[in-house]
Amino acid sequence: MIPGRVAALLGALVVFSAHPSLAGAQPTITGALSFLLTNRSIPTGDFARDEEAARATLDTIATFLRSELTTLPVASSASGFTYRMDPALGGVPVRSTTTFGSFLTERSLTVGRLQLSLAASYQSATFDRIDGRNLRDGTLRATASRLTSDQAPFDVETVTMRIHTDTVTVAANVGITDRLEVGAAVPIQRLTLAGERVDTYRGTPLLQAAVAATSSGAGDLVLRTKLNVFRGGAAGIAIGGEARVPTGSAANLFGAGRTTVKPRVMWSMESDHVAVDTNVGYVLGGISDELDYSAGVTSAGTHKITLVGELAGRRLNSAGRLIDVITRHPVLAGVETVRLSAVEQPTNRVVAIAGVKWNAAATWLVTANLARSLTNAGLTARWVSTVGAEYAFGE
Repeated sequence: MIPGRVAALLGALVVFSAHPSLAGAQPTITGALSFLLTNRSIPTGDFARDEEAARATLDTIATFLRSELTTLPVASSASGFTYRMDPALGGVPVRSTTTFGSFLTERSLTVGRLQLSLAASYQSATFDRIDGRNLRDGTLRATASRLTSDQAPFDVETVTMRIHTDTVTVAANVGITDRLEVGAAVPIQRLTLAGERVDTYRGTPLLQAAVAATSSGAGDLVLRTKLNVFRGGAAGIAIGGEARVPTGSAANLFGAGRTTVKPRVMWSMESDHVAVDTNVGYVLGGISDELDYSAGVTSAGTHKITLVGELAGRRLNSAGRLIDVITRHPVLAGVETVRLSAVEQPTNRVVAIAGVKWNAAATWLVTANLARSLTNAGLTARWVSTVGAEYAFGE
């Protein structure tokens, strides 16, 4: 049992060091995160380990945010309206599918020769958990001191964060030939971060720091291409690639700061009213190499509506994961320190998506979907909503 005077000494140190810091607006999102996570106040007797753990936590959370923003899945490049030249009709373009396709999973078919489609979407997400830990209820423990004989800490420093993103994505796709398609997309993002760090000593809370920051800007430019190598009716196989050019601000987590490429394979099949699409790709050069995979099922309903259900997964080789590290206090006998830190390890993330596509008029499509994470790795939101519109030219 720790002597009463040692606990009193720790309490005095906490009170002495507890000068709340307020930041109205940091110059960058990474600056705001650094302010919130690296200024820990509990006297642990080991500044080097404190700094190392805080830096690891900062880097991992920044990586999680950058992973969500810079690898944001862009709506499938294949237009809801796909065409092929029908030799029996003298090369007239005709619809090649009965459904309007999935949201994220590419179809193997292209938009069609000299066909152009434009699309815009808006996505909103509020992240409330990180690696399964609640970001908003004050239970995310950054540092704590406890007796070796007691699991409950007598001094604990917690962090709360409110993270919200709004993303508008504008995309264009054009068919070069009946089998070759190219496209581009630009995400415009707004990221809002607000947080507090509170030290609670023997049940008495004391605000240590508060921060708020908002940033807006363009993300990394997305360039895509797809080549249909086999086609049989509405079924087929295609190969393609996606490159992300570092046009977004790395300091505000809108850009990876480097060029990434993703080669991939697409397979599709369709009956009269139901289609199945699958994709497999591998990302190289980003914040982590990753395997991407997805599958979508679409059903052509009544009133020009397509119902969509999808699963999209990612296996990141080195995104990292938050952990608690427990060490003995270097000076005080019977006291140990719990620090939030991180380790580099592979993580898996899977998202389920459900939504509709409605042919509102002519070649106009209106789309809406909801996505929910099925895993707790990284930053997760309860629901992510997306609405959009698409118009196809050149029919």
